[in-house]
Amino acid sequence: MLYIHQQNGWPHFQWKQGELAEKLAAVSRTQGRLIGRMEALGLKLRAEAVLETLTEEVTKSSDIEGETLDREQVRSSLARRLGMDAAGLKTPDRNVEGVVEMMLDATQNYAAPLTAERLFGWHAALFPTGRSGMSRIVVGAWRTEQSGPMQVVSGPYGREKVHYEAPNFDRLDGEMAAFLDWFENGPAIDPVLKAAIAHLWFVTIHPFDDGNGRIARAIADMALARSENSPQRFYSMSAQIRVERKGYYDILETTQKGDLDITGWLRWFLACLDHAFAGAGTVLENVIRKARFWEALDGEKLNDRQRAMLNRLLDGFEGKLTSSKWAMITKTSQDTASRDINNLVARGILRKDEAGGRSTSYSLAEST
Repeated sequence: MLYIHQQNGWPHFQWKQGELAEKLAAVSRTQGRLIGRMEALGLKLRAEAVLETLTEEVTKSSDIEGETLDREQVRSSLARRLGMDAAGLKTPDRNVEGVVEMMLDATQNYAAPLTAERLFGWHAALFPTGRSGMSRIVVGAWRTEQSGPMQVVSGPYGREKVHYEAPNFDRLDGEMAAFLDWFENGPAIDPVLKAAIAHLWFVTIHPFDDGNGRIARAIADMALARSENSPQRFYSMSAQIRVERKGYYDILETTQKGDLDITGWLRWFLACLDHAFAGAGTVLENVIRKARFWEALDGEKLNDRQRAMLNRLLDGFEGKLTSSKWAMITKTSQDTASRDINNLVARGILRKDEAGGRSTSYSLAEST
């Protein structure tokens, strides 16, 4: 069996334009409507929608690879870098800061050329300790001979199944030079298709020891930002890929074990993107709901702890909110937590849930 990068003619991809034309036109129309809808929002709501979307993009792109990032830390890092209020949010650690730095560089500086040095910077940001888990890896450079064969495998040790093997390390300089030249100077094609091809091409080369999937998705986001000529992200492709993760890996494996006709991959990418646009409607609804909540409380005096915890509830608090959890999250005493909560209950902002006693928990009041 030959992998796609071993086929004669690589990397000159082919696809059946006629099979994609209708779906591509529909996706482009939906993309335009979504951007128009978001741009009709006021500046404050639009900024909040961007913050929410980028938080989803960063957390879900890492989650696809099995790495869980603290959502509040991601939101805090993004808010600070975007010049928004980060009061009451957690201080992000350097791993979160690195992932955020890469994503913002890809989307906010989308017009700047994509170069090897820029990719090395992204990779170094993803792995600030020079390690992936417990393993030391080559950081800020292409993988080397010492990295060994770059394989995607599954199954127990000794009975692994090889799903894919990337080009050998000695091909990387040439492979990446060809990719970067195409990305910046290649023939004119539909920009959404370009995002799909860039994603596939980069992850097929697999030039780094680790982080290839996250960087491939950042490159796709960069290409999509170019297609819209805007740094503002209103939908999260990574969040949708996370939902469709099995299909994502299945179509990648099928394509990488196939010939140079990538129509199937492009069809899947367009469908996933269309689903991501639909998901953006939920983000918009949540942003508007939060805005109305805070408008209703305009003029109310709240301390930073109360504001932070109310925002957590609005964002979908996991489990039940109790005074013990309030104290732990806000790093305060049980007495202070109880005073904060009782104050909000007395003002009709929070309500006690039906279960009482030791299991007393609280939710946002229906009237707010």
